[in-house]
Amino acid sequence: MFHQWNLEDYQAGQVLLFDKPLHWTSFQLVNKVRWIIKQKFGIKKIKVGHAGTLDPLATGLVIICVGKKTKEINQYMGMPKTYTGTFHLGATTPSYDLETEIDHRFEIDHIHSEKIQEAVAQFQGEIDQQPPVFSALKKEGKRLYEYARKGEDVEIPIRKVMIHDFVITREDLPQLDFEVTCSKGTYIRSLAHDFGKALESGAHLSRLRRTKIGEYEVENALSVEEFIDQMKIPSAHE
Repeated sequence: MFHQWNLEDYQAGQVLLFDKPLHWTSFQLVNKVRWIIKQKFGIKKIKVGHAGTLDPLATGLVIICVGKKTKEINQYMGMPKTYTGTFHLGATTPSYDLETEIDHRFEIDHIHSEKIQEAVAQFQGEIDQQPPVFSALKKEGKRLYEYARKGEDVEIPIRKVMIHDFVITREDLPQLDFEVTCSKGTYIRSLAHDFGKALESGAHLSRLRRTKIGEYEVENALSVEEFIDQMKIPSAHE
């Protein structure tokens, strides 16, 4: 839902819901929203930040805080998040998703519904998870993906995350559709990778969409084009 706020409203602080497009980074989305607001009101600067990144290959809900609401970003980052998506069984990639090419292939003939549900049961409640090496987490001042892209080995500590709910919504091997609600810091790419191992096979994430953050839902989010239109910006070109 969009309200026609004035400049003072934005400076006082607003929370905006966006449906991030495929291939955009969360940083690009923040920059675009900042540019639109600056264009609308003819100002040189305003604080804009996101409350939790979403991978470029994912779509869906991103919370954008503007003005004084940027001070509350951590509050939104800590909320549980819900995702839908697809695991592709029988193959792994170094990034655990489609950012990189398939590196290993595995048998899937032994996988059936009962085995899938047994695997699902292993990923409920608090679990240990190792973040992907292709991630923006920092180690010794460098992003993990910087090590990965140079082919350098790096030790990534395992951490505990919470899976509140995890269900398989469609079985059509080698594809499995899922819905998962999880804590801050959970990597769905790692869940895909580990789920493949639990099936004595391999898997990677082929589709991901964030549908909820806390009680905020993507159905109530704006596309960038809708925001431009409702802000009545003459030109979308920077």
